[in-house]
Amino acid sequence: MRRRRVSRVATISMHTSPLDQPGTGDAGGMNVYIVESAKRLAHLGVEVEIFTRATARDLPPVTELAPGVLVRHLTAGPYEEMERSELPSQLCAFLSGVLRTEAMYDPGRYDVIHSHYWLSGQVGWLAKERWGVPLVHTMHTMAKVKNLLLAQGDKPEPKARVVGEEQVVQVADRLVANTVDEARELIDLYGAVEERVAVVNPGVNLTVFQPASQGAARRRLGLPQDAHVLLFVGRIQPLKAPDVLLRAASRMLIDDPSLRERLVVVCVGGPSGNGLARPSLLTELAAELGIPDVVRLVPPAPQEELADWYRAASVTVVPSYSESFGLVALESQACGTPVAAAAVGGLRTAVRDGVSGLLVDGHDPAQWAQALRRFLVSPRWRDSMSAGARTHAAAFGWQATASRLVDVYAGAIANLHKTPIALNF
Repeated sequence: MRRRRVSRVATISMHTSPLDQPGTGDAGGMNVYIVESAKRLAHLGVEVEIFTRATARDLPPVTELAPGVLVRHLTAGPYEEMERSELPSQLCAFLSGVLRTEAMYDPGRYDVIHSHYWLSGQVGWLAKERWGVPLVHTMHTMAKVKNLLLAQGDKPEPKARVVGEEQVVQVADRLVANTVDEARELIDLYGAVEERVAVVNPGVNLTVFQPASQGAARRRLGLPQDAHVLLFVGRIQPLKAPDVLLRAASRMLIDDPSLRERLVVVCVGGPSGNGLARPSLLTELAAELGIPDVVRLVPPAPQEELADWYRAASVTVVPSYSESFGLVALESQACGTPVAAAAVGGLRTAVRDGVSGLLVDGHDPAQWAQALRRFLVSPRWRDSMSAGARTHAAAFGWQATASRLVDVYAGAIANLHKTPIALNF
């Protein structure tokens, strides 16, 4: 089958802007994915226009993120951050902005729509019907999966989101899954048609995230050269489970009080989601556990500084209850720092158990303490994990992700009119 060349993609990211700093608010791995894949698509000659909601009155209508990549800020609701639960009320306003933008140009401006997260998928669904182009959708997270793996005290995702996701799965021409496990969840939990599901692994910026001197990184960050550094990077919310790291560190100090002289627990990130209800949670928990002297809380950092944190760490800890992939784990490994991660979701792909790090079953602090202690007391073993981490991460580059996405787009275009989609709502 001869495939039409893909010239321009309309990327929809309603609830979070690619210009936002990952690690706080709603900005996270999805933001990194959209930015990095868009830049690499542009390198391949595919223009990308990213539609997102304006969160400030003084934002320009259009911003060039990189050559060939535009960010379009659309007015939908107040010029401020909104709770994600409030955003469905702005779907019509946001969709109107998307359709008005396309109407300013000759027909056929966009070859394909790529929506990210279910809210954007709802917009993409209607835009696809209006423009007569295929819809490619990436979930990033799924309500049914999150509800099966809730952290203690976390709230389940609402029924409205579950229904919205089911609708997007049924109408999308292609569904992009980060891993084989996610593809199976789409098929088993959402009834996705297997032929429409494509597995495309996310990547890592191997230019920014690369090995360098641990000692130099520690000097720049003000960390002792002989420290045992346990690092958490991500949004501070129950789903990401930074509390598991603090509880594990407390257990380690109970088991071996001499560690206190050298142990440093670093959490890089800001409150997000349900974590906004208790923004001082980690400070309070550190005090409750009697470890405020070893805990260091750091605001979200740009990529270059973040790379230094990875290099400075003895091990990066990713204890999430659910992860569609786990870019943090991949970034850390690219810097040569092994990872201890929960054996859930995409982390089973992002971390090669026993080679580039360890996968830990469950969230028992005692079990995590045992796993983390191994990185500290077995330097030769850790060095082996470090070498494995570098090798494992080197296989994941954003250029490969972009090339695979182009294939998915072209396939969706070629098959758009071959098989009508039956809607059964």
